Amino acid sequence: MGWFSKNNQQHEREELEKFLKRSKDFKKISYINVPTNKQFSIWFISTLIDESILQENALPYLLEKPFEKIEDVKKIIALADVQISTDPNEIEQKLFTGYVLLTLDSDRHHYVFLAAQKELVRSISPPEVEFSVIGPKEAFVESIDQNVNLIRKRLPVKELIVEELTLGSLSKTKISILYMDGIVDPANVQTVMDRLKNVEFDAITDSSYIVQLICDNRNSPFPQLLDTERPDRVTSILAEGKIAIFVDGSPHALITPTTLVEFFSSFEDYFLNWVLASFFRLIRLFAVAFSILVTPVYVATLSYHYELIPTDLMNTLVTSRRDIPLPPILEAFFLELTIELLREAGARLPTKVGQTIGIVGGIVIGTASVEAGLTSNVLLIIVALAALASFTTPVYKMGNAIRLLRFPFLFFAELWGLLGIVLCFCFLMTHLIRLTSLNRPFLEPLYPPRRTDLKDSLIRLPFNKQSLRPQALRTKNPVRYSKKSDIDE
Repeated sequence: MGWFSKNNQQHEREELEKFLKRSKDFKKISYINVPTNKQFSIWFISTLIDESILQENALPYLLEKPFEKIEDVKKIIALADVQISTDPNEIEQKLFTGYVLLTLDSDRHHYVFLAAQKELVRSISPPEVEFSVIGPKEAFVESIDQNVNLIRKRLPVKELIVEELTLGSLSKTKISILYMDGIVDPANVQTVMDRLKNVEFDAITDSSYIVQLICDNRNSPFPQLLDTERPDRVTSILAEGKIAIFVDGSPHALITPTTLVEFFSSFEDYFLNWVLASFFRLIRLFAVAFSILVTPVYVATLSYHYELIPTDLMNTLVTSRRDIPLPPILEAFFLELTIELLREAGARLPTKVGQTIGIVGGIVIGTASVEAGLTSNVLLIIVALAALASFTTPVYKMGNAIRLLRFPFLFFAELWGLLGIVLCFCFLMTHLIRLTSLNRPFLEPLYPPRRTDLKDSLIRLPFNKQSLRPQALRTKNPVRYSKKSDIDE
């Protein structure tokens, strides 16, 4: 329902005006067109419009140039976006999106909306979360128009399609969906549009809301849409045949469909030689496995499998645990929770204070706990290495999932030792195999196995081996570029 009924538009418009006047930033000013002596009024929200646009590009023409009908206003004003409407229900929506309403006293049934939005955006800065030494130093900002501009500059072709939706019953947040026509699978676009149109929420303030509202499995700790702050990464995935989603007010773009291995690949990998890029990618994958498994393996070995410990290492472990009153599981939980507390404290405090807390707190608490006999120095080293390894994940949200996974593995290691770790790993793999991103397999190309897509998964092959787009995306044009025969040296 709008403010207006068909039978009594004038009364309802007066009621709307009375309601708007309760806000001090609402302005209604009346003027007279000098040549015709016609009176007109302009309504606007002063905090949402750029009054210089109104003063320079609208009012001088409205005051000095003659106009008889409301349709003549569009011809004399030097603004690109001038809309004439007969629907009074648009008044509230337009006013609060930065338009100026113009009404003629002699015409109560037509409304003119003049675009005069005030753009308050921060300047483009280097990426903070996905920082890279090599490559572009631009990151998205909170303005959706500025973000789309960054993509348009990199893909100046008509095939780049931008569709818009408005979500949020209160926030009226603008959403942009970007894809490459002729490349993307239309079924993927339709799925994204259907899910977004079915979203019912009051205020959407960030792209993270969209991730939770349209993902395939809302109970999974794994993010099923990849968020990025890098325009170059979005450009690359659009050329592959994926879809990007921008949310007004969010400095991150969402990429869909995505796969698990993409969360462990940094976009800087494409700026390096393929041998180096593959090596660093394998290091990240090893670091994630090490971060999840090393503490549970320590607990399982000390609790059940003494025979696996070499004799020389056994002496070191016995010495370090001689005066420890806690069993291995409680010792491990104590240190893991301490690391998580330090992480949260460092993340929530101001930057300079947070760095100090993280470094000093880790050293002081770690040293004190060993000297007090609460933990062994061997486990302290293991937990510190596990925490360090978890920081190698390029995507922050995947890093959070890795942090959570260590605790179920610890619990199963205490219950059944190495068998419990294997059982927990089976549960994890079952979940990942069933998980999908936009109805596409999340573990692809590992499962289902697709040999052609392995060229850019665990390792990255040279660009001359990547002439085809990912098979899992089912693109309309699977060929990225035509191969040419190598030149004999």
